[in-house]
Amino acid sequence: MPVISTFFGIVIRMYYLEHGVPHFHAEHQGQQATYTFDGEALAGAISSNTARKLIKEWAVANESGLNENWIKARAGESLERIAPLD
Repeated sequence: MPVISTFFGIVIRMYYLEHGVPHFHAEHQGQQATYTFDGEALAGAISSNTARKLIKEWAVANESGLNENWIKARAGESLERIAPLD
C-alpha cells in the first residue's frame, strides 16, 4: 500500500484497485481511519483531535492531488507523493 504523504506522525496511504467512494487511509500512533477527500471520516477512528484536524486540513488543501492519485490507483499506475503540511 503506497504511502503518499507523511506529516506530524501521520501516515497517509492509498490502496490500488479499491472500490466505493474515493478515499484515503490515515494512521496515527497505531490508530487507523479512512477519510473522504474533504477530510470526513468514513471508517475507523483516530482519537487525537489534533491529528484529525491536521488530516482534514491536509485533505482539503490537496483534494485535486488526491483525485489524480485515485484515478491512477484505479488504473494500477504509480502514485505521486503529495506535499505534507508544514
